[in-house]
Amino acid sequence: MAVSYNALAQSLQARSNCFVPKDLCIKQRRSRSSSVVVFAASNDNNIALQAKVDKLLDGIKWDDKGLAVAIAQNVDTGAVLMQGFANREALSTTITSRKATFFSRSRSALWTKGETSNNFINVLDVYLDCDRDSIIYLGTPDGPTCHTGAETCYYTSVFDQLNNDEAAGNKLASTTLYSLESIISKRKEESSAPQEGKPSWTRRLLTDDALLCSKIREEADELCRTLEDTEDASRTASEMADVLYHSMVLLSKRDVKVEDVLEVLRKRFSQSGIEEKQNRTK
Repeated sequence: MAVSYNALAQSLQARSNCFVPKDLCIKQRRSRSSSVVVFAASNDNNIALQAKVDKLLDGIKWDDKGLAVAIAQNVDTGAVLMQGFANREALSTTITSRKATFFSRSRSALWTKGETSNNFINVLDVYLDCDRDSIIYLGTPDGPTCHTGAETCYYTSVFDQLNNDEAAGNKLASTTLYSLESIISKRKEESSAPQEGKPSWTRRLLTDDALLCSKIREEADELCRTLEDTEDASRTASEMADVLYHSMVLLSKRDVKVEDVLEVLRKRFSQSGIEEKQNRTK
């Protein structure tokens, strides 16, 4: 009898915390009118998979309280979203449900991020560090991770505070690419205000579509010339930086985030270029 994967996963999770990977325990049977998921794993396979999970959990260096640090990281932006603790059951539940699950030391109970806010962290993979005493949940958040409404729980710069910076506590811990996106976003907000003095280059680009498009074409051509003319690698890096910057200004004008672009790229990893083009919306 055909059963849905969601129902099957919930049933398996209720009986045990065994992780049953989709590609090993189910197969998809397609017909002209529908697509159904059929349970294809035998009891022996379930036992074997349970043994693999148990072995993995046994190999983790849990502390004297049976815990390990668990960090949630955004797979697209690289942002560290939050840090908590996991025990064997929390990690097993995360693997099974694909939702970041932790162990609350104050309540001595499991909790899944998003169970009250619906801002789940959808786990795509789980990584262990070289000492096997720290865990990373790599995934995509459904919304703000921090209870304050911030994108991540890390928004207080120690160096800003030491320097008595007025902006201390008001910026996220961002990678270089996302720091640039934030700066461009601020310039975009400022572009609607009256201009005092000479406008910045970013503001000029944001207010002149023709200039922006001509610069993107120009920088892309210069990037290609570094290959055609076998220029130094540092020149290629410099020209690529120009292409990225100008392209990100265009993204900002179109209200498209870098994260949206990276998500598209990530989804293409399992597709050939030919398949991807055929699946594009025309």
